[in-house]
Amino acid sequence: MKKSVKNRREFLITTGMISVSAFVLPSWACATGKTAMSGFTAEEIPFEQQPLPYTYNALESVIDTMTMEIHYSKHAAAYAKNLADALKAESVDTSTEKLSSLLGKISKYSAKMRNNGGGHYNHEFFWKSMKSPVESNTPQSAIMKAFIKDFGSFDAFKNQFTEAGKNRFGSGWAWLVKTADKKLVVGSTPNQDNPLMDASELKGTPLLGLDVWEHAYYLKYQNRRPDYINAWWNVVDWQVVQKRFAAS
Repeated sequence: MKKSVKNRREFLITTGMISVSAFVLPSWACATGKTAMSGFTAEEIPFEQQPLPYTYNALESVIDTMTMEIHYSKHAAAYAKNLADALKAESVDTSTEKLSSLLGKISKYSAKMRNNGGGHYNHEFFWKSMKSPVESNTPQSAIMKAFIKDFGSFDAFKNQFTEAGKNRFGSGWAWLVKTADKKLVVGSTPNQDNPLMDASELKGTPLLGLDVWEHAYYLKYQNRRPDYINAWWNVVDWQVVQKRFAAS
């Protein structure tokens, strides 16, 4: 097992591209805007990779330090770099275009734009959704009432979300979204698709997303995706989720 984990570590490192060397300062104001295809109010994410809002070891013991470092500096950085290349190749004016609106009409662009635009947005959104682990981590806000209204209970919501992540075949994401009729819905998307995309079957304003690609958890959990998901609930930043809920 030790040999296989080592080989997996080498695979994760070698398949990640070099990190982006230039970062811009983070914009923590959580600006929102309307997507082109739906009118959904989406959290705006800059086109450039942002610094992590915490250190690589901040999410121990749920997400290990090496996984966070590889995930951010290799995988996520590669999405940001490839997105920049696609934007240039397809003559997108980022001074007037927003990433959320671009995703809302992603079917007009290349597969490279879709994969890397989604990958970049999803990861930036993911980092901001987490904080240091807290046991018995639950929301203490208006979103709790919405969970009860739309799912019956908070535990019922967690169960549906967990199942969405567990049952996503291959690589992808589990999501909590607010639909156009203001209802909370759980679902999943393949690869790096997200609910803002016109090409996505699941549509709505993302409130919470979970990366279930193997590179997000394999060094610590190996093939035990359910264990990763169950532990992840302790690092969800419900204050951030509540702000997204209130703004959407």
